[in-house]
Amino acid sequence: MGVPNLPDRPIHELAPLIETGALSPVTLLEACLQRIAAADPVLHAFVILCADRAREAAKAAEREIAGGTYRGKLHGIPFAVKDLLDVAGLPTGAGSLHLSDNVVEETATVVQRLIEAGAVFLGKLQMVEFAFGGWGTNTHLGAPRNPWDLTEHRSPGGSSSGSGVAVAAGMVAFSLASDTGGSIRSPAAMNGIVGLKPTISSVSTHGVFPLSQTLDSIGPLTRSVEDAAIVFDAISGADRLDPGTWGANPPRVSAGGANVGGMRLALLSPDQLPGVQPSILDALVRSAQVFRELGAEVVEIRLPRTPLEYCVGASHIIRTEGYANLADLMAEDRGAFDPHVRARVHAGNAGTAAQFAARLIERREDMVAMREVLEGFDALLLPATPIASPPLNTIDEQAMPLSDLTRFVNYLGLCAIALPNGVNPEGMPLSLQIVAMPSREDILFTLGRAFEGATPWHARRPDLSSLTG
Repeated sequence: MGVPNLPDRPIHELAPLIETGALSPVTLLEACLQRIAAADPVLHAFVILCADRAREAAKAAEREIAGGTYRGKLHGIPFAVKDLLDVAGLPTGAGSLHLSDNVVEETATVVQRLIEAGAVFLGKLQMVEFAFGGWGTNTHLGAPRNPWDLTEHRSPGGSSSGSGVAVAAGMVAFSLASDTGGSIRSPAAMNGIVGLKPTISSVSTHGVFPLSQTLDSIGPLTRSVEDAAIVFDAISGADRLDPGTWGANPPRVSAGGANVGGMRLALLSPDQLPGVQPSILDALVRSAQVFRELGAEVVEIRLPRTPLEYCVGASHIIRTEGYANLADLMAEDRGAFDPHVRARVHAGNAGTAAQFAARLIERREDMVAMREVLEGFDALLLPATPIASPPLNTIDEQAMPLSDLTRFVNYLGLCAIALPNGVNPEGMPLSLQIVAMPSREDILFTLGRAFEGATPWHARRPDLSSLTG
């Protein structure tokens, strides 16, 4: 049978069709490849497209399912990954021309888990060089175009720029990316999709090019909250190759509910959100009202510090560890690197070891203080970004950080999800961020499901008819 708009359908709608044989993984893959052929010459989301490899995997999935072996909801579902996750036999470029021939021999744990779940690997996606930037720009490789405006080159968000664009444009059903200070949530917000930043210890970073080992997280970008839950269940859990996960016991979330009755939610006071666009603040107020109508109690609160103030400590950690990870590589060729990224990396050499240690001690104190404030609340509500996607030629990267509202989550060891909650007067997506305590992804998904069930925003898709015909 024919299934309309295949590339735009969420995983949770595609999976039952594949399981029952109503939809072939080969048919789904070819629909995605057709979308890529039509849209990617303009949107530029992919760095490497592995069409032949994907076709073989889709055929294998088709044979397995026809033979009675169904691996689960990701079986036969196409996905792609940010180009800092290792895939054996392919280069891990990390958004840098300098690493374009960096062919690796192992596959990252999270990618391997998806392949073992039957998902169909389709390729690698554009990113900011070394994941060190929020707007999605890349001096040498270019910035993907935000699919919500084909008339003007707007920010796709970063650093996982291609990961957000590919999902929003229907090139893949989901993507996998990293988030050190907002690099999953910002592209999700800019592209009108869902982005999960899990608890740091819940998902392995083995086989991932690092920026800041203290703050790096791996998570999915998807077209629905339920899709993110399906992917999270597949990738999370302890990994013997990543000591940071050895004590991990993440919740299983894909079978969860959507009842928020009796939940108590903290709403960040607008006076702790300086510089946030009015349309985004209005969308936040409306989102809080949605939860009230669903039976939750919503209480406006103030944090011990503003999200922006927490950025100071987070930035110090990212810069210092970024310098430790990248300085030797950058010393090899001064002309081959993005000047904004180079400046950020070398800023990490300005402090002393004692100052870095002091930041880590301060971080622990901040974690305790935040826990005390959020005690008695199930989650915190705030915007995912301070502004909607602007034209790239209006951005001053030094003066306009995009991660002011996201970086504190990594710094404090929390988990968060970004999901669509409106549009601005120009028709660009807006996004709600829901934050919960460590290892409470189950709360994020309960709230996210409830919000999607009461609002239309997750069902919107960019108009690509001028590209696809």
